[in-house]
Amino acid sequence: MLYDAVIFDLDGTLTDSKEGILTCTRYALDKMNWPVPDEETLQKFLGPPLVDSFMRYCGMTEEQGRTGLDYYREMYQPGGWKMNAVYPGIRELLKELKKRGAYVAVATGKPQKNSERIVEYFGLSPFIDALAGPGEDEAHADKKDLIARVLPEGKKAIMIGDTAGDVKGGIDAGIDTMAAEWGYGSNADMAALRPTLTAKDPREAAELLCPGYKAPKGAFLTFEGVDGCGKTTQMKLCAERLTSMGYTVVTTREPGGCPLSEQIRGMLLSKEDNGMCAETEALLFAGARAQHIHDVILPAVEAGKIVLCDRFIDSSMVYQGAARGLGYDWVRLINRAARETCAPDRTFYIRMSHDEALRRRGAASQLDRIERAGETFFSETEKAYERLCREEPGRILSIDGNGTIGEVQQRVFAAVLNEIDR
Repeated sequence: MLYDAVIFDLDGTLTDSKEGILTCTRYALDKMNWPVPDEETLQKFLGPPLVDSFMRYCGMTEEQGRTGLDYYREMYQPGGWKMNAVYPGIRELLKELKKRGAYVAVATGKPQKNSERIVEYFGLSPFIDALAGPGEDEAHADKKDLIARVLPEGKKAIMIGDTAGDVKGGIDAGIDTMAAEWGYGSNADMAALRPTLTAKDPREAAELLCPGYKAPKGAFLTFEGVDGCGKTTQMKLCAERLTSMGYTVVTTREPGGCPLSEQIRGMLLSKEDNGMCAETEALLFAGARAQHIHDVILPAVEAGKIVLCDRFIDSSMVYQGAARGLGYDWVRLINRAARETCAPDRTFYIRMSHDEALRRRGAASQLDRIERAGETFFSETEKAYERLCREEPGRILSIDGNGTIGEVQQRVFAAVLNEIDR
């Protein structure tokens, strides 16, 4: 480790808060009947304290700037602060720093309480030892003073930020600095201050701060359940939340996921009865899966991405092996290559009775060829899923799928995060 203590700015360095800041700024100016600056000028609101920006770029007095800040908070506090996302690679950087025993802190011009709420909501709090931001009554905050609030004694420290103000604050505080070129500030302005280090993205920052750093491998997670249980919706919601937390996420599905496999999907899930026999159905699923693994899943996992897949081999075991009567052993055999090269790290089974799930599915849209297979068929799929859960409790996690979408999402997301954030 080059440094014992690493201090980060928040907006533009740890998180991309551009959407929320600009949306709330426009709202405040509209409430004041004040002209909204052009986009180039609005970009300058990203970083400095808002009262300063209202004064500098809108020609307001300090009193008017404080009024603008009140209106800004009127939109920001209820939900505008959630218009935010952790930059890809930041989470891995923070994990590596903590793994190597570094003290990690945040010094930000964003109000202290808001900053703490953001760090907590986006899952960064386990990596942060201290945070300093302006108090509720502080309209202005000097970066040097904010850094001093979290700077530990006796440690070699570095300040990482995306603006010239961050770099100058670190220099004034007597510590090394890193210019984060992935943020909002002017790279030229930061370079003019001669920062100790410069990084174009969080991964390069990790390589500079942590010699020998290697980006972690990704994860392959699958979602299973009887038709209509809500797994597709829950997977998409998980992907959105994980992306906002800084993970690089790939969502995909079976059958399908790549051009050739999507063509096979069209045959398998046709709305018409095409006379397909059970063996052909199973072989087409296996073929589509093999191409999907080759083209999408393995490359993404090797690149460090989180792959969320709507159905995988378990569906073939349940639908073709059990419900179609082909047997588990035969389905395992035709999927042998997939099982050996691309077993899921974790499978989330959304548990719901087949009759309730199919009722929901039928009310949503027209049923496909498989979904019209009948009561006995779907009763068998439910039994087969329950059997797989009993046989592989270490891989398959059963999650109650009953309740509102939000209630189920809390359960599902907690389980997913526990798997990938170990």
